[in-house]
This record gives sequence, C-alpha cells and structure tokens, in this order.
Amino acid sequence: MNTLITGLYFHFRSFVTREEGQDLVEYALVLGCIAFGSIMGMGQLATGLNNEFSIVAVTLTSNIS
Repeated sequence: MNTLITGLYFHFRSFVTREEGQDLVEYALVLGCIAFGSIMGMGQLATGLNNEFSIVAVTLTSNIS
C-alpha cells in the first residue's frame, strides 16, 4: 500500500512540475494581445479615414457649386 501511495505521489508531482504546455499558452496570449490591438487600431483608422473623406466631400461639393 505504501508503494502505491509513493508511486501516485511521484506521478502527481511530475504532472504538476511539467512545463511542456506553457509555450503554447504564452503564444496564444501574445497572439490574443496582438489581435486585440489590431482590432482597436483598425477602429481608430476607420474613424480617421471616414472623417478625412467627409472633409474632402464637403470641400469638393462647395467648390463645384
């Protein structure tokens, strides 16, 4: 019985201390941060472009008339 408990303890300890899956999680977090930043940046870019095209449209309309 003592051997079984000792074996389970060592298996549990090796399971807890393994670091094999950490890289994948870190890459996923970095990718998520990049995607979030890109989405927020695209929103700002779209707003800026819309404002500039509106200014151009008003300028063209006022100069043509």
